[in-house]
Amino acid sequence: MIRTEADIARELAALLAIDPSLHPVAERAGALPLRVSPPGLRGLIGTMIGQQVSRASATAILGRLSALADLDDPAAILSLGDAEMRAAGLSRAKERTLLAIGAAAASGALDMDALSRAPPDEAIAALVQLPGIGPWTAECFLLFSLGHPDIFPAGDLALQVAVGHVLGRADRPSARETMRLAGAWAPHRSIAARLFWAFYATLTRRDAAPADGPAETATGKAPQRHAVAEKAGFTKATR
Repeated sequence: MIRTEADIARELAALLAIDPSLHPVAERAGALPLRVSPPGLRGLIGTMIGQQVSRASATAILGRLSALADLDDPAAILSLGDAEMRAAGLSRAKERTLLAIGAAAASGALDMDALSRAPPDEAIAALVQLPGIGPWTAECFLLFSLGHPDIFPAGDLALQVAVGHVLGRADRPSARETMRLAGAWAPHRSIAARLFWAFYATLTRRDAAPADGPAETATGKAPQRHAVAEKAGFTKATR
């Protein structure tokens, strides 16, 4: 698991041992920040709230929502009214997702303890059953809230751009191709993702790594950052 600075150092050393060609990437990226989000329902909700908003906005919304209800208590989540959720800053789509998370946890369909112990594929499959939770949100929850060491959100455009740049590609690899390429870094793909996010920041001067949660659309698709990447001249947008 990746929960401490020591875990970051250990995982990075292991990654560089299996792929020494990443040493220049690590040197350019510099120190990798420890990004840890809360586990449990609160962490999943924080990840969802971070979709398509700035970190500052997500933090403010999460703070207002936390003042209204215990976000680790399904009953408290379900007691929130529409006016309260809107006042906290949630969109209609995120309101629906929040209530779906609460309902699933209350019914036992979403067992956060079991989720934390499940193999990643099973955990992701369970999470994407929820409205508004797609693969990327699920992967980032596993990566940052549960600290799973072998997750690579290949649908993230910044990761695609960074991987393509490091490999000297003229265009941006697709999500499927990025996932295939990332297979070389198993079982340390979470630290590889952190490394490539940090490398992307050196290319664009923009920190695209999720903090409390990813910037993802309410449909669960990865965010589109074409303008930043293309303006920097490091990729060609492919659709």
